[in-house]
Amino acid sequence: MKKINIALICCIMLITIPLQAQLTEKESQLKELKTDSVTRWHTGGITSFTFGQTALHNWAAGGENSVSLNAMLNLYARYTSPKWEWDNRFDFGYGLLNQSIKGFSKTDDRIELTSKIGRKAFTNFYYTGLINFRTQLFEGFDYKTTPALKISDILSPGYGVVAIGLNYKPSNNFSAFLSPITSKSTFVLNDSLASVGAFGVDLGKNFRQELGGYFRASYMKNDFKPEFLKNLSILTRLDLFSNYLNNPEKIDVNWDVVIGMKVNKYLSLSIIGSLIYDYDTKINGVDKVQFKEIFGVGFSYAFKN
Repeated sequence: MKKINIALICCIMLITIPLQAQLTEKESQLKELKTDSVTRWHTGGITSFTFGQTALHNWAAGGENSVSLNAMLNLYARYTSPKWEWDNRFDFGYGLLNQSIKGFSKTDDRIELTSKIGRKAFTNFYYTGLINFRTQLFEGFDYKTTPALKISDILSPGYGVVAIGLNYKPSNNFSAFLSPITSKSTFVLNDSLASVGAFGVDLGKNFRQELGGYFRASYMKNDFKPEFLKNLSILTRLDLFSNYLNNPEKIDVNWDVVIGMKVNKYLSLSIIGSLIYDYDTKINGVDKVQFKEIFGVGFSYAFKN
């Protein structure tokens, strides 16, 4: 009987040991497969509308009746996997001011698309390609002249950037992209503006091409821990470009800052600031720093998957 039991135990061991080894191997392969195939889409955005109004009647100190409206939309779609990351963003802003004497005038007009795809190189660094395009949708005028002088239009200007480089991304809140090889294109499709060489194109030309170095840094935060900052959100983005072939020391700057403060679920305060310096864009014949600031109180809504 003992011999039979010993033989039976040996048979069971001979069967179960290979099976256990196979199960362990399959489990390891499954874990590796799950780790390698973890992918996810992150989508979301924020939209806000701000409104302002001034009404005067028999006001001895003087002034004008006015109504203002500003709209903003920021959308993002980000795909992540262990080796790849693809980040897509869409930014839109438009603002109007209506004064009783001058009528409607534009205070904001911008549309921007950015797509950035990277393959992981090493810790927090990605080999990355970037495409960026920005322009406006409607005509722009200088109201200091009579009649008002048209100074911009849709795709006049339009800017396109194609860049290849290295992206540093230690977290989802911050990234810094450096490209030593960048192509920047300037479009001025309005012939009347192109005929005077607006926005740096040669006289009568609708297109200008530049080759240079490019740097983009962005930071977004909406989950501050201190109690008095929990309703605060910050989005800032800085673009720098240097033309290798023409005045490389004159660095083009495009810096945007959006600060939001939630009052409740839908009501918010917002400050939007933009700073631009472009050596090829002349104002009264001189290259100058351009600055825009918009402050508003209005409706705001954030969403994400």
